[in-house]
Amino acid sequence: MTELDDLYQEVVLEHKRNPRNFGMLESHTHGADGHNPLCGDQVRLRLNVENGRIEDLRFSGEGCAISTASASMMTEAVKGKRLEDARALVDAFLDSITRDRENGDTAVNLGKLSVFRGVRRFPSRVKCAGLAWHTLKSAMDGDGTSATGDGETVNVPE
Repeated sequence: MTELDDLYQEVVLEHKRNPRNFGMLESHTHGADGHNPLCGDQVRLRLNVENGRIEDLRFSGEGCAISTASASMMTEAVKGKRLEDARALVDAFLDSITRDRENGDTAVNLGKLSVFRGVRRFPSRVKCAGLAWHTLKSAMDGDGTSATGDGETVNVPE
């Protein structure tokens, strides 16, 4: 195992055991639900956006360690960010887990999120790592859709 693999396992397990920003957000302005039909992971994401900035967000649901850790780390990474900066981070993260690129190939510094780059070797796990991120994109767009782990969206009944 490489040092990056060790770090990946450590980070994923820590965020699975102690997910950050997990629970309900009583008052929210944006929200979306995500579901990975391949493995059953589900995530519900609620955001409070004020003046174009994500002031608070929470996620809930059930999922594997990768899905939960990714959602937990995502909430830490985007809390307090302007929507356009959060969108850029979403795009950079999703690009990093789906394309074979080196660390410096994105304009956005992923920091500790870069530990998820290893999932691209396991296509079924890419959907787990990306689920919360696609759900965040749907929530920010406010388009009444539900995200899947591969970025497809479906209409959410009222």
